[in-house]
Amino acid sequence: MARIERTDIHRSVTDRIIRELEAGTVPWVCPWNRAKCGIALPRNAATDRAYSGINILMLWGSVEMQGFSTQKWLTFRQAHAQGGNVRKGEKGTTVFYADRFTPKSESGSDEPRRIPFLKRFTVFNVEQCENLPESMVAPTAPLPEREIVPHAEALMRETGADIRIGGDKAFYAPDADFIRVPPQQSYFNQIDWYRTVFHEIGHWTGAESRLSRTFGRRFGDYAYAAEELVAEMTSAFVCAELQIEPTVRHADYIGNWLELLKADKRAIFTAASAASTAAQYIFSSSTRQTSVEDVASAA
Repeated sequence: MARIERTDIHRSVTDRIIRELEAGTVPWVCPWNRAKCGIALPRNAATDRAYSGINILMLWGSVEMQGFSTQKWLTFRQAHAQGGNVRKGEKGTTVFYADRFTPKSESGSDEPRRIPFLKRFTVFNVEQCENLPESMVAPTAPLPEREIVPHAEALMRETGADIRIGGDKAFYAPDADFIRVPPQQSYFNQIDWYRTVFHEIGHWTGAESRLSRTFGRRFGDYAYAAEELVAEMTSAFVCAELQIEPTVRHADYIGNWLELLKADKRAIFTAASAASTAAQYIFSSSTRQTSVEDVASAA
């Protein structure tokens, strides 16, 4: 029975993503102009931890569909723990937690198998709750656009990526380990340049010396589409955290993504998880850079 439930989770979520793509909506690019909330990753209002992986897509989708003005979420119990409650009749959003269990038949063996499974639970936007502390329900004001560029520039430098400006194409060259992007002035909307850079940095994180991300035989002919999907979502997640409005870099990839998701119902989970890992790697670069500088100054 548990196996059937796990399969249903993967199938139902993937079917939802497929429907959105076929309708022309890219779920990892939150349509901020149609939503009331500012640009941000969804966060747990009680712990302030950002959600990751597939949960980002699920919660962004709910923000758009229901018109919430905040990206803050709570479980039913967390709302009560904060002195509030979920309003009667409100419907929550399903999110997922990945875990593993050991079958009883193998609990005494030397190397018991740890079987992965997905646990589902329900969260509610703080706007679906009442009597919460004022600090919890107040929406986070987005940064003014003039502050976006310095944040992005600083993060780009801190990654340590070799980013070269020139030409008319954007790409990551894995053998030489560098990124090439056209000059920012060549973009009709210059803010799009940052989205492109973080897309290529997403590819850069997959190098063997970093996250060593390979899809190999699992995706076969779809491996390229899978990597592009990871890079695209990495850029979207990073831009959301920087409060830069993400957009689709290449709309013509949608057909390839649809083929991939229809061929493998777990692909969106794998790609979203890999993108979250890549985004976390990018944001942790400032810590790594500080460590390197500390060692250098001590030498």
